[in-house]
Order: sequence, then C-alpha cells, then structure tokens
Amino acid sequence: MTPKKVFVAGDSGLVGSATLHALRKRGCYDVITCPHERLDLEDRQATYDFFMRSQPNYVVMCAAKVGGILANSTYPVDFLHKNLRIQLNVFDAAYASNVDRMIFLGSSCIYPRDCPQPIREEYILTGPLELTNRAYALAKISGVEACQSFNRQFGTNYLALMPTNLYGPGDNYHPQNSHVIPALIRRFHAAKQKSVPSVVVWGSGRPRREFMFSLDLGDAIAHLLGLPDEAFKRLTCPDVAPLLNIGVGQDMTIAEIASLIRSIVGYEGEIEFDISKPDGTPRKLLDTSKMSRLGWRAVTGINAGLALAYEDFLRKSVGN
Repeated sequence: MTPKKVFVAGDSGLVGSATLHALRKRGCYDVITCPHERLDLEDRQATYDFFMRSQPNYVVMCAAKVGGILANSTYPVDFLHKNLRIQLNVFDAAYASNVDRMIFLGSSCIYPRDCPQPIREEYILTGPLELTNRAYALAKISGVEACQSFNRQFGTNYLALMPTNLYGPGDNYHPQNSHVIPALIRRFHAAKQKSVPSVVVWGSGRPRREFMFSLDLGDAIAHLLGLPDEAFKRLTCPDVAPLLNIGVGQDMTIAEIASLIRSIVGYEGEIEFDISKPDGTPRKLLDTSKMSRLGWRAVTGINAGLALAYEDFLRKSVGN
C-alpha cells in the first residue's frame, strides 16, 4: 500500500518538529515539509501552487505566529492578520487539492477568560476572551469555524486540536516573545550565570496553568492520524464544532512552575513577583476526557519534561 503523504505546515516550530518526530518514528507516512524560505504560507498563490504540486493526503496545520503575553499585548494586529492569512490560504489550498484529513492546531486561549474548570470543548464562545491575547484567540477561533464550515458545506474531514500550554525541544527562547516556560528557563539560567540575587516573574504568581511536553503532543497528532476512517469522521461531524482538547489533566500555579524551573536550572537566588504586570487568564485546565476515550494520554511528567527542555536550551546556547 502506498503510504499516505502528510504535509506538516510549520515543521520547524515547537509543534511542527514534535509532529515530524512522531510521524517519522512510526515509519508509515511519506512526510512532506517545506521551509519558510521556500514557501511563505501568507502568499496565497505560492501556497496554492505548493499544494497542487505535492498533493498531500493529510495536512497537519502547525504554522502560526505565536508568542507569550508580552508579544500578544504589543503586536495584536500581527497576531490577528498573519494567522488569518495563513489559515485562509491553507484551508483553501487543502480543499482545492482534495486533502483527505486536516488537523488544525489551535490554542486553549480560544476559551473564555473566566471559564468553568476543567474547560470542556463546548465552552467555546460562551463568554468574553482574555484581553491580552484576544486577537490571537479570535484568529484561532476562526480556524475552528473554518473546520466546521468546510465540513458542513463540502463534507471534508478537518479537525481542530486545542492543546494546552506547551514546552520542549524546539521552543522559542526569545527574551520578549517567548511563552512562560522558555522565558523562565532563559531568565533563571542568565541569573545563575551572572550570580544575580533575584529573578523577576510577571504577575502575582497565582494564575494556574497546565503544561504539556511538546513530544507528547506530536504523539497525540500521530495517534489521531492513525485512526480508522470512521473513527476520524466521527470527530469531524459537521453538526458540532470539530474540536478536541489535548492536555495532561492537571495544572499548577505560575509560582510553582517558576520554583520548579529554578531548581532544575540550579539557580539559588530569590523569585520576585511583579504585580504591576498582568496575570492573564486566572486558570486554564482542559477537560481531556474525549481524547482519553480515543486511547491516548500524555506520558511525560513535568520534572522529566523540564529537564529535557533545559537540556535543549543549553544545546541552543552552545550553538549560538
């Protein structure tokens, strides 16, 4: 049997690289990639031409403009426009080239700011969004709507996957634009190297977050692509939003994760919380019972995952 061709859009990023790892480990797919310098997914014609040439059977849509609370607050237009352009181009090209299955990667920030916990898939659009990342969230909500609309109008099999907060190999450690875990790894490491007496963490430290190792998400995506046709079709039924949460089922405070990273890095100074900076959403814990019923659970504990993430950071630091 000819292996299915899978195009991983955004293969160089945190999620894309984890997806590549998982698919290649299985050895049953013809995995297609195309670096940004050869394919700008914001370019509509170039995206269409690529899909027509490569004719993928499956698409994993990892490509996106992403960032932490500071980047989202500072550049909302970029997060809205870039993600909408990428999504529109990929959805249209996938449909035009008869892609059999697509997995669109969203974010848990699509859910209302003050959601009941744990957050179930049906809570989408039931309340106001968190202001600091609303533009990004609205772009991702548009992707969920695109999945359902294509499924309803054209009978496609497009699934929207909503992962919790991610970290791991291939993460972005930019000092201003990274997410909380890579930002804290970089900050604690720099403080250790310079013997700085304390490290400042934004906010009160009280918000609770759920964190998942990126390679676990890659494995979840491979698991979903490997489902039989009927099982995958049930997930993309056009009568409801084709939405599936992915997480680990437990959370911790920002203060707890900061303390844990400090220990793994080996920094012995103090942690100070800057309460003049925003906390963001008070709590984000996903209900992952639907994914559990499909036979998949995350396997990497937070201590082991953070140790691997710090090793990845050290390798990158040496390389730079």
